[in-house]
Amino acid sequence: MQAMKQNVNELSDAEVAALVRGIGQKAKTAYRVLASATGEQKNQALLAAADAMEKRKADILAANAKDMEAGKAKGLTPALLDRLLLDDKRIAGMASGLRAIAEFPDPVGKMLSEWDRPSGLHIKRISVPLGVIGIIYESRPNVTADAGALCLKAGNAAILRGGSESFHSSAAIAACLHEGLSAAGLPEDAIQLMPTTDRRAVGEMLRAVGMIDVIVPRGGIGLTQRVAEESRIPTILHLDGNCHSYIHALADAEKAVKVILNAKLRRTGICGATESILVDEGALRAIWPLVAKALLDAGCEIRGDEKTRAADSRIKPASEDDWGTEYLDKIVSAKTVHGVAEAVAHINRYGSHHTDAILTEDKHAAMEFLTGVDSAIVMHNASTQFADGGEFGMGAEIGISTGRLHARGPVGADQLVTYKYVVTGDGTVRG
Repeated sequence: MQAMKQNVNELSDAEVAALVRGIGQKAKTAYRVLASATGEQKNQALLAAADAMEKRKADILAANAKDMEAGKAKGLTPALLDRLLLDDKRIAGMASGLRAIAEFPDPVGKMLSEWDRPSGLHIKRISVPLGVIGIIYESRPNVTADAGALCLKAGNAAILRGGSESFHSSAAIAACLHEGLSAAGLPEDAIQLMPTTDRRAVGEMLRAVGMIDVIVPRGGIGLTQRVAEESRIPTILHLDGNCHSYIHALADAEKAVKVILNAKLRRTGICGATESILVDEGALRAIWPLVAKALLDAGCEIRGDEKTRAADSRIKPASEDDWGTEYLDKIVSAKTVHGVAEAVAHINRYGSHHTDAILTEDKHAAMEFLTGVDSAIVMHNASTQFADGGEFGMGAEIGISTGRLHARGPVGADQLVTYKYVVTGDGTVRG
């Protein structure tokens, strides 16, 4: 593997372009092998990679310590440092995730449908890999394991471009994936980590028509907007997570407190964290003060409108910008709404179409909300932090797709395939 170069000044424009082209060509060659690999081979690679991850735990922790030290020096927020951190439990979780992916049915070669035509043709629609997938992500090193493993399971070659903050951690994890591929007799080039943090490499990936078939960005709004605007390659977009929890007038107070505390504070740095609370006017007196107190006492800053601020003097005034902000921190906005229709309209205007929840005991109000909110995931009486492929029983996922084409919601192995038609005749000609 080419030596890693983290300094953005080490490579010229021509060298960056040549680097990406070379990686793309290797990926295409590896894809042709991987696309025809058996399910047993792919599973063997995943299981061997999981074993390698546990065997190389000390190396991964040492690499992560370098990234954590650099992140603290860079002034990353506690929430971003939490996303970056690896420990024994999280490494074990990554290894467990690889084994879980190995247990899933092979998404490639499935008979999706078949039928006969009066002409004598027999037609089958069969699932096939997407090809070479370029995945651009930010500071969560576990994405290296999840993305590489999911692409492998679905028969795709992967080009991974992680964030500079997780540079060393991702390299150590990628080494485990390579060990797994080698053990299964599959090409290591099937999973390649971009060996530089130079941002020009992202631009080259977005222009690599003919070498990369699909781009999947996973990160903040800046990254996803750049990909949406610049990519010449089809994309599966993972936008920011400006998720909402709406306290309806007929919510159960005890459930509301429990669910919203979890939705906001369980892990503030993940895309499924609630960033905005909508409070029905009918919940302002009996329910909202209990929720607000619980959040404030737990150290969460609340930025509210005039009516929500009346519940507690510690609530700060909100600005218009707060309604559309993904904080990824112990901060949440609070806005008063009058009824379900206004809550839905607010979410559809300010939300990111990721995950939004209603808290209510009224089934009709719940159905109005679940039907009206235009998001990939909508929930009733549940924490938005469940927005995760593993929690949906889908195993690891690359991200939550907020687009409408090809895949929406958690993007796992089953979403990383397309299909082709296999048509059989017997000397059949068209009249």
